[in-house]
Amino acid sequence: MTAVELRPWQVAARSAYHAHAPRDFLAVATPGAGKTTYALAIAGDLLAAGTVERVTVVCPTEHLKRQWADAAHRMGVVLDPAFTNAAITHAKGADGVAVTYAQVAQAPHLHAGRTRARRTLVILDEIHHAGDARTWGDGVAEAFEDAARRLALTGTPFRTDTSQIPFVDYVEGRDGSRRSRADFTYGYPEALADRVVRPVLFLAYSGTMRWRTRAGDEVAARLGEPLTNDLTAQALRTALDPGGQWIPDVLSAADRRLGEVRREVPDAAGLVIATDTVAARAYARLIAEICGEKPVVVLSDEAGASDRIEDFAVGRQRWMVAVRMVSEGVDIPRLCVGVYATSTATALFFSQAVGRFVRARRPGETASVFVPSVPVLLQFAADIEVQRDHVLGRVDGGDDLGLGIEDVAAARRTEAASGELLGQAFEAVESEAAFDRAVFDGTEYAHVGTAGHGDSEQFFLALPGFADPGEVGAHLRSAGARAAAGPPPGDTPPGDSPPGDSPPAAAVDQMPQADHRVLAGLRRELNALVGAYARRTGAPHATVHARLRRDCGGPAVPLADADEIGKRVHTLRQWLAKP
Repeated sequence: MTAVELRPWQVAARSAYHAHAPRDFLAVATPGAGKTTYALAIAGDLLAAGTVERVTVVCPTEHLKRQWADAAHRMGVVLDPAFTNAAITHAKGADGVAVTYAQVAQAPHLHAGRTRARRTLVILDEIHHAGDARTWGDGVAEAFEDAARRLALTGTPFRTDTSQIPFVDYVEGRDGSRRSRADFTYGYPEALADRVVRPVLFLAYSGTMRWRTRAGDEVAARLGEPLTNDLTAQALRTALDPGGQWIPDVLSAADRRLGEVRREVPDAAGLVIATDTVAARAYARLIAEICGEKPVVVLSDEAGASDRIEDFAVGRQRWMVAVRMVSEGVDIPRLCVGVYATSTATALFFSQAVGRFVRARRPGETASVFVPSVPVLLQFAADIEVQRDHVLGRVDGGDDLGLGIEDVAAARRTEAASGELLGQAFEAVESEAAFDRAVFDGTEYAHVGTAGHGDSEQFFLALPGFADPGEVGAHLRSAGARAAAGPPPGDTPPGDSPPGDSPPAAAVDQMPQADHRVLAGLRRELNALVGAYARRTGAPHATVHARLRRDCGGPAVPLADADEIGKRVHTLRQWLAKP
C-alpha cells in the first residue's frame, strides 16, 4: 500500500487495531513518534479492504491540514485540504478531506450528512482539542456520531480541565474519578530507547526581577525562588519583557548553543515560542541583532504563515519566532534548540512545545530547550517521560498539572496582548539573567565544569551538538561528580587563596578574574545604572540602551565585550552625575 517503511511501534499498533477491528480506537504516542504515518497506514488498509469509502481527518489548525495532505500523498491516500464548508463536496479523485475542529463546529450538520452518505473513517488528530470549547466538543459528537470507524490520536496529557472528550472511553478508578483509557500507548521512554525521538537537555535561567504594581509599588524577586503564584507569574512576565536584559541574555546563550550544534548539524535551527505578537516581533529584532540574521516570524493571524513554516522546514535559516502556531503538530525536524519564552504554564502546552524539538532524523542528535527557572516548568521538564491520562471527576477538586499563570481558556486564546492575560496593570522595570541549572533525563545539574561553578553555563552551551544520549548522560554525571567533590587537595580554584594566606586588601582589586565573571558583573552594574537613569528621566529601559549604543558604539549588550560595556557604564555615571 505504501513505500513508507513503518517503525516497529507503528507495526505493533497497526496489528493491535486490526486484531479487534473496533469502531473507536485511541492511540496515544509521544510527539514526534509518527502518529500521522500510523493513522494513514490504517486509512489505507481500510480503504483497500472496502471497510470504508471515505476518510475525514480533523486537526487543530489550517497549516496541519496541508501537512496531513502531504503525508497522505506519500502513503498513497489522497486528501483534499482545501475543502470548505461552502464547497459541500471534496475535490475529484480524493479519498477524503482534512478539516479543522473549528470548521466542524461551524457546520456539524454538514459533516454529519457527509459521514452518513458514505462509510467513513474519521481520524481525530490531537483529540483533546475536541474539548477546547463546548461548541467544538458538541460539534464533533454530532458530526461523527454515525461514522463507520473513528481513530483518535493524541501525544500529550489530555487536558488540565475536566471537559469530557467525545468518543473516548473513561474507566472509573478506586478514588471515584474516571480516567481515559487508551487502546495503544507508545510513550517517550519507549521512543527514546528506540531512537525514534531525541533526548532533551533543559537549560534553566533565573535572575533578579523588578516590576511596578498597579499601586505604584516596586517589587523585586529572584525568578525560581519560592514565591506565591501571583509573584511567580509577575516575575516571569518581567523576565519575558523584551525591554529588560533577561530575554536578550537568554537568546544570546541559545544562539551560542545553536552555533555549537550547527558544527555537527549544519541545518540545525532554533525556535522561540512567545506569549503574544508584540513580544514575538520584539524577540525577532533582538535575534537579528544577536546573530546578524533576521529570523522567520510566524503569526497565525497573518497571511502566508503556513508557507513560511514550510519554507523554513526545508531551509537553512537559524531562527523562527512564533506564538502558538508552531507549538503543536507542526513537523520541522531540523529544530534542535528552543526558547520557551511564554507565560503559558500548563503541562499540555509545555509537552506540545517540547514535542517540536524531539523529532529525530538520525541517532546522536540532542535537543536543547531554554526555559525560565520557574518551579512548575522545571517539574514539567523533569517529568517529560511521565505518561498522563485525562481524569474526570477528581474527587479532591485539585489540579496538579498547572501553575495557574493562565487557565486553559487563556492559554488557548491566541496572541492576546500580554498585559491583558492577567487582567491587571503591570510594568516591568528591569531584569537580569543568570544560569541556574540543567535538567537531563530527569536529573538536575546545577554546578558542573572543570574550573568552578561560574563555568557551568559555558559547559552546557559547549556540549557537542551530536552525541549519543548515553554519552551525554555519562558526561554530565561525571562532571557533576567532579563539581560536587570540589577541587583536589592542595588545588586552589582560580581567584581564591589558600586558607590562612589571604592577600593584602590592596592586592585584591588587582587579582585577575575570569572573563565571564567580569562581564557578568559589568552587565549587572549596567542594568542597575540603566534602571536608575530610567527612573530619573521616565524613559523606557530600551530607549536608554539604544541611546547608549548610539553614543558609545558597539553591538547589543549580549554581544558586547567588557570594554564596550565598561564604556557605557562610564557614560551612564556621567549622565547621572549631572543635575
